[in-house]
Amino acid sequence: MPIIKSAIERVKTNNKANVRNTAQMSAMRTAVKKFEAAKTVGADNVDDLYLAATSAVDKAASKGLIKRNKAARDKSRMAARYAK
Repeated sequence: MPIIKSAIERVKTNNKANVRNTAQMSAMRTAVKKFEAAKTVGADNVDDLYLAATSAVDKAASKGLIKRNKAARDKSRMAARYAK
């Protein structure tokens, strides 16, 4: 454990950011998995799930959780899957 006050504050800040980032990444992964599962089954709400998944990927990229190229790659794969 740090002794210096600024280091103690940094630990608290880092923990908060870690929790926030983990939740955001989890939400993105869940949205993508829901879309994939719905597409496999042939559900009715594939359109909404596709939009939610692409939005979640864009949001994660804008926050810096994933790189822009990964976001573009993921969205491209989802778009190809959606078009089939």
